[in-house]
Amino acid sequence: MNLTTTLILSFTLPFAFTSLGALLIFFFKKPSDTLNKITIGIASGIMLSASIWSLLMPSIENAEPSWGNLTIIPVCVGFLLGGVFMITLDCISKRFIKSDHQRPFKLFTAITIHNIPEGLSVGFAVGTAAAVNTATYLSPFMLALGIALQNFPEGLATAMPLQKSLGSKKAFFFGALSGIVEPIFAVAGFFLAKSIACLLPWLLSFSAGAMLYVIIEELMPELHENKKSSLGTWAFIIGFIFMMILDLCL
Repeated sequence: MNLTTTLILSFTLPFAFTSLGALLIFFFKKPSDTLNKITIGIASGIMLSASIWSLLMPSIENAEPSWGNLTIIPVCVGFLLGGVFMITLDCISKRFIKSDHQRPFKLFTAITIHNIPEGLSVGFAVGTAAAVNTATYLSPFMLALGIALQNFPEGLATAMPLQKSLGSKKAFFFGALSGIVEPIFAVAGFFLAKSIACLLPWLLSFSAGAMLYVIIEELMPELHENKKSSLGTWAFIIGFIFMMILDLCL
């Protein structure tokens, strides 16, 4: 596998799989309250699992070489800033966005923010491999493939909670659009491979903080709105386990 092939596949697969996942929304016409609760539970579980295994753990791993015993600083500060960012965004949205569109806007924003460091990571991996003139680009490609596979359920998880308020077409649009930042920032990461490494811990933990805010503030309350709360809880557990398997195995 040469550099050109690696660039094309690594930069397009994550977005393509996000779009394919969001495309499944057209198979769920007018979901019932029960199905809505299940999908929100699954989405919440996927997002929490991704915030831990795809964001916080890699943040710690990327920070350790430079920060050593102070690794906790970029991880905690970035995480806190992510939450503060979403709180600020929440306040702004209440002023300028109609109430029925606040949740979709914040959910879309959180998922999109989460995809930015993933794109940077892919671009950084390919850029680093190119800089050292490696004979194979299999490692960065496998990283991109792993992110792409986990983006498939994320695309659907992003679109499903939005379907009730926005409809299937708009839900698909926002689900797919949440992944467009990945190839954009993958290109940036490729050209900034030497300097972007120091920022990754902050960006990863920032994304985790933003995502956790949305889970707690917007999604979790919906799981306990009626008597079938246990159904949403089990869906949450299934979503968490499913995403954890993808992250740890890929």
